Amino acid sequence: MRRDGADVYLVGLRLTGRAVVVVGGGRVLARRLETLLRSGADVVVVAPALHPVVARAAQEGRIRWEPRAYAPGDLAEAWYAMASTDSPEVNAAVVAEAETRRIFCVRADDGSAGQAVTPATGRRGEVQVGVLTGGDYRASRRLRDEFVKQLTRDGYS
Repeated sequence: MRRDGADVYLVGLRLTGRAVVVVGGGRVLARRLETLLRSGADVVVVAPALHPVVARAAQEGRIRWEPRAYAPGDLAEAWYAMASTDSPEVNAAVVAEAETRRIFCVRADDGSAGQAVTPATGRRGEVQVGVLTGGDYRASRRLRDEFVKQLTRDGYS
């Protein structure tokens, strides 16, 4: 998955009460938002517009929305970041800021260019699974689904 050929180190982050800054409020965040919120993260979204799912979370006060484009310094309080805009240039700038601040950042449009990658995740009860397949997100999802089905067959709920 990484450009340098090294494996990634799979880890679970304790994000309760920690700022997670997401630059971009579109479908990528819409898919990942509930998982971030369940982790207890304080989610801050920097984006001029929001996907309806993300907008609903903002209206409900579950996330903080900064209704504007990304600006250097937006990651100042972040423990973790996501660059998920439609602009490769903006995503690269977010990753660059994260690098200088020693913040792990996922880059949605080019997973090998960030400091972190997001696995396909699933859950049954207290058991969570995460699957990384070196960038083949369809294979990650398929394997995740198979693992979750097996957990269900094994009686986890």
